[in-house]
Amino acid sequence: MEEKKQLSLFDLSMIVVSLVIGMGIFRTPVNVAAKAQIPELFFLAWIVGGFVALCGALTYAEIGSRYPVTGGYYKIFSVCYHPSIAFAINCIIVVSNAASVAGVSLIGAEYLNKALFPVEMQTNDHRILIGLVSIIIFYTINLLGLRTSSRTQNVLTIIKLVMVITLICAIFFGGQTQQLPSVFSTESGLPATWSDYGKALGICLIAVSFSFGGYQQTINFGGEAKEAKTVIPRSILVGLGIIITLYMAINYAYVRVIGFEQLKTAQSIAAILAGQIFGPTGFTILSVLIFLSVLGYVNVNLLSNPRAMYAMGEEGALPKIFTKKTKKNDVMVVSLTLFTILSIFTLFYAKTFDKILNYTIFMDGAGMIFSAATIFYLRKKTAHLDKNTIYTMKLYPLMPIIFIAAYLFVAISIYNDDPNAALNGIYIFLAFVAIYFINKFLNRRKTT
Repeated sequence: MEEKKQLSLFDLSMIVVSLVIGMGIFRTPVNVAAKAQIPELFFLAWIVGGFVALCGALTYAEIGSRYPVTGGYYKIFSVCYHPSIAFAINCIIVVSNAASVAGVSLIGAEYLNKALFPVEMQTNDHRILIGLVSIIIFYTINLLGLRTSSRTQNVLTIIKLVMVITLICAIFFGGQTQQLPSVFSTESGLPATWSDYGKALGICLIAVSFSFGGYQQTINFGGEAKEAKTVIPRSILVGLGIIITLYMAINYAYVRVIGFEQLKTAQSIAAILAGQIFGPTGFTILSVLIFLSVLGYVNVNLLSNPRAMYAMGEEGALPKIFTKKTKKNDVMVVSLTLFTILSIFTLFYAKTFDKILNYTIFMDGAGMIFSAATIFYLRKKTAHLDKNTIYTMKLYPLMPIIFIAAYLFVAISIYNDDPNAALNGIYIFLAFVAIYFINKFLNRRKTT
């Protein structure tokens, strides 16, 4: 079945913004501030993270332009490495994204629960119910087709952007907190060296990279974008430009309004900014807006992840039933349904979300390294293409090398900070590789 070209530059730009701006920017600045210890290192981490993301955006823009297919984030691994690597990495990503959908829907439900419902209804069961209803609503919307779900995504993303911009305006309301002196302390108690600052920066970049991650999944929509060779790179660059600007601005607002020392241990940092603007009603207003922001994150994951599962079905890594589409709306109904079920299943075990995320974040970084490295292979394989019809990044190969080196630095920092999380990520990866070959072996036996 020929894929319908439905997504415009605006649609894909909004998808990029939604894939990246989730709940992270409303909580990771606390972690970054605590690890950075001093504001100079705090802002440096966000600047470095933004620059690395820009290098990655340029790299993925060219990858998406040279290989514009549905489920591209799966297929680039399959074509450039081996289908088993593609299967293992994408399975980890799908499982971790389903866990993220479940966990984030619970966070949004908690905000909405406290803001709109009486105390007797503010129970864990009620939060799960709200999260469940949210996922089911957007499953239904996605069943109506890509055009409907992408338009819904546009509206929710605009709401999210308005919320972030509004919170940034907190610096113009009332007085700012007095900035207490910050001191960088070392474990030995000796004066800090460049090595100490480097280690701290590496740990900071773990949370920063999490906050910037997600834009690479835009290449999953390559087969459904209008004029993909120009729209994909432009959408990534436009979306990431918006994200970097907003991230730097809202972090500046956090420090000015809350105070850097207070930020290290603050809770509900977005609510503090809202309270500065709206007073006592700020929490209620912000809670509803955050809930809508969460819905955007749920919807965009229901948009993106089934496409990777569809691609795995096309290549036989998953059963062919995963390639089934509805005739009326061209919806990947089996992949969408299974991802939704996986998210709902995880919802009832969301207390383990942080543990799941710790195990997979190391492999997410590995996925970024190996996926970005495919640009070197694709450049040679598609050298015959007309350079006037594809996006070709400038400063090649410097940009992808910087990006890969940065994520190697993050991976090493994760291992040094939490070796069990890194090792468990490797074990999970190897387990999925084994599952791939077992599945292939069983399929061959069935056909003989």
